[in-house]
Amino acid sequence: MKICHVITRMILGGAQENTLLTCEGLHARGHDVTLITGPAIGPEGQLLTRAKEGGYRVIEVPQMRREINPIRDYRTYMRLKKLLKQLRPDVVHTHSSKAGILARKAAAKVGGMRIVHTVHGLPYHRYLSPWRNRLYIALERRAARRSHAIISVADAMTRQALDAGVGRTEQYTTIHSGMETEPYLNACGAKEFRDSLGLRDDVILVTQVSRLAELKGHQYILDAAERIGDSRVRFCFVGDGRWRDRIEAETHRRGLSDRFIFTGLLPSEQIPSVMAGSDIVVHCSLREGLARALPQAMLAARPVISFDIDGAAEVVDDSTGVLLPPGDVDGLTAAIEKLAADAALRLRLGGAGRERCREMFAHDLMVDRIEELYLKLAGS
Repeated sequence: MKICHVITRMILGGAQENTLLTCEGLHARGHDVTLITGPAIGPEGQLLTRAKEGGYRVIEVPQMRREINPIRDYRTYMRLKKLLKQLRPDVVHTHSSKAGILARKAAAKVGGMRIVHTVHGLPYHRYLSPWRNRLYIALERRAARRSHAIISVADAMTRQALDAGVGRTEQYTTIHSGMETEPYLNACGAKEFRDSLGLRDDVILVTQVSRLAELKGHQYILDAAERIGDSRVRFCFVGDGRWRDRIEAETHRRGLSDRFIFTGLLPSEQIPSVMAGSDIVVHCSLREGLARALPQAMLAARPVISFDIDGAAEVVDDSTGVLLPPGDVDGLTAAIEKLAADAALRLRLGGAGRERCREMFAHDLMVDRIEELYLKLAGS
């Protein structure tokens, strides 16, 4: 089949890695694959270079950006419509809000193709202003009417979308966001990572891997660190983003600089070593489809602590880690202290997490299910 994936930008992130692995997997199976994307700008790193080396067609649309800009967005829409007329794919598969809105409209206007969208995370949420939420919901409702199928990376995404009147139940299929599991199952380099941070063997390392950005919850980890008296516990923030200077300044202001390590952006191939080298992995984001850091840590047999948001409960429970109400600093503090003090508990939770995620997040299974969906749509 001729398949065209469209995503706003190929930065280093879960939606982008999902798209990359899907394109690579479909190309390896003999499909004619095209990836259309905007420029990979921002401090988060990028996957565009790997995409361009994948052997399939990659088209960059300079006008396509994440920020709302009516003039630029109209030009992006016109460019997408022109490209789809030229490519005439059997399936257009969109990712992320901006690309999802504009490319689905363009595909419906051109006609003759099946339209699929993946919900990696919903653009509307409780932390936005009411008028912006109303706008995003209206746009998503209209885009859903143009869609032949909608994939959710977690059941929670489907529930939230349907609650907002976005799409119909029969449109939705949950397909967990696959990843290259082998590097995490057989992670090496844990000692080298810890040595690079200058850690003693007895240090309990608590790590969050995420963009340093609003709503990622770093402030809650700072709050917990102020309350934890165990001098063995150290904290590591892996990643970069527009809030890095603000978070570093707050760490210094609170007198916590000696307990926190900022690694900056690390190559994706180093993240398995980060997970294996950590004793506890936390994810305190306030909104997330299903954070890839959770199954990545679990595949590396590490216990996780997460706020109970979006799809987190689909992988984290009492048998694999600790699930907390969003913003629960008391619970976060107690969970870190309990896990830091109990190596056997960390081992048990980590082992259970590995078994849960081993098959659930295999990228080959993800591509299998996406390909099956395409074939079903093609025959309908």
